[in-house]
Amino acid sequence: MPEAGGLIAPTIDRQAARYRANQAAMAALVERIQKDRAEIAQGGGTEAIRRQHDKGRLTARERIALLCDAETPFQELGQFAAFGMYGEWGGAPAAGVICGLGRVAGRLAMLIVNDATVKAGAFFPMTAKKVIRAQNIALANRLPVIYLVDSAGIFLPLQEDVFPDTDDFGRVFRNNAVLSARGIPQITAILGSCVAGGAYLPVMCDTVIMTEGSGLYLAGPALVQAAIGQRVSSEELGGAKMHAQVSGTVDYREADDRAALARIRGLVGRFAPPPAPPFDRIAAEAPETAAEDLYGLYSADPHQPYDVRHILAAVLDGSRLDEYRAEFGQTLVCGYGRLGGFAVGVVANQKLPIRRPDKRIEFGGVIYPESADKAARFIMDCNQNHIPLLFFHDVNGFMVGKEAEAAGIIRAGAKMVNVVANSVVPKISVILGGSFGAGNYAMCGKAYDPRFIFAWPTARYAVMGGEQAAQTLLEIRVRQLEKEGRKLAEAEREELLAAIQAKYEEQTEIRYGAARLWVDEILDPIETRDRLIAALEAAALNPEIPPFRTGVLQT
Repeated sequence: MPEAGGLIAPTIDRQAARYRANQAAMAALVERIQKDRAEIAQGGGTEAIRRQHDKGRLTARERIALLCDAETPFQELGQFAAFGMYGEWGGAPAAGVICGLGRVAGRLAMLIVNDATVKAGAFFPMTAKKVIRAQNIALANRLPVIYLVDSAGIFLPLQEDVFPDTDDFGRVFRNNAVLSARGIPQITAILGSCVAGGAYLPVMCDTVIMTEGSGLYLAGPALVQAAIGQRVSSEELGGAKMHAQVSGTVDYREADDRAALARIRGLVGRFAPPPAPPFDRIAAEAPETAAEDLYGLYSADPHQPYDVRHILAAVLDGSRLDEYRAEFGQTLVCGYGRLGGFAVGVVANQKLPIRRPDKRIEFGGVIYPESADKAARFIMDCNQNHIPLLFFHDVNGFMVGKEAEAAGIIRAGAKMVNVVANSVVPKISVILGGSFGAGNYAMCGKAYDPRFIFAWPTARYAVMGGEQAAQTLLEIRVRQLEKEGRKLAEAEREELLAAIQAKYEEQTEIRYGAARLWVDEILDPIETRDRLIAALEAAALNPEIPPFRTGVLQT
């Protein structure tokens, strides 16, 4: 029997002009994303794929397909990493490494797979950051990690940006050690090159598999000869047979990729079952509103209002939301629902304008003092009751002006940020539209440790909206020119403004942010529900919820 709760039943006119316009705009954006995805999936291109096959090896994506259970899709993370970057080096599709959630012998695991078709699987700066993000997700959710290694090590022309910092190459090995110490299984299969500092990764894991023809050494034959004058073949120096029979470094020697992947599946199939999830879950119930209707219900135009409850209707079980303080602080919608059977708390920016009892109008997508206070209290309740939190962003920021300051907007905003920062239940964010300024922080942006953070193709990331930012940057530039004795004509001002707007729009577009791993993946809106359920299933693997405490709250 369905739980009690407010049924969200939007009236949908699929022939309405606005619905059709929204649908067409979203479809165009999704088509562009899908086209980019297909291109990224080609890795280093057909010639590089041929060379990989000529070595008797599979490509990264072929390996993943064989490793994962056939009936469950691999859910990629960070596919747009390094998108549009490193052009002077020929680019690095997906940053040369494929990461994501896959089921292996029935167990949900994090897969980290070098793509040897992209610069021989070398580590660019974004490669290291992507691997570290995947490891951090595994740490937070206690996900087993499977590494399929086929990498030439650090990309030397960019070594200064790969080597020394806390989000660089060395952090990968630190994370190997921490994952192991916390009892989170790690299996590595060496399926090609594994050289220099990268050789530490497999050996710091629990189980090491190596295929014939692969190489594992701190220095390759050429470097050994240059350094100490010793002439040695790759096989003698660090081949699978040597490491299996002489050094004792590898646990299993396998003939080829297929045998190694079968070995992994056999090992994972013997893992102890995961602990009971710490969160309430019942049988899932499909939404009343179809996922396909998200295209028509959501407006990509930031000036076009919409009711965020209608978006939630296509995501939540049974299209039901038990709304919290529904008549107070209405520019944030808070409430309890279920997703995939999991109990969840929802915090979502409302884009409709709100008429207050005193007749004043509040702008949609803006956080006011009352809405910040409400959300802070709601988030505390979710932590008290061990209910995971879902944040749906479409936020311009906090309200400004004389009245907002007098009402304590800074105090209320600081309270909400404090509570989000100290929240101990899993937090998962979805950026639907804008995610600007401190609104991004309050809604659990990347800096606030969401277990996962996803974005729609309509998402925008920046310190402020494009129009405000462009005008601000224009005035700064004009004042600089005036100090140099130049006064711009009106036509010159318009030209400069257009150039600033174009640059700012490029940097706020979500593929730019995804390239830098500000989000974990860009989703087709239709995928949202399934991706969130998988994220909750991953979060449920970690039974440890520390005590909830906040810092000092200015009340």
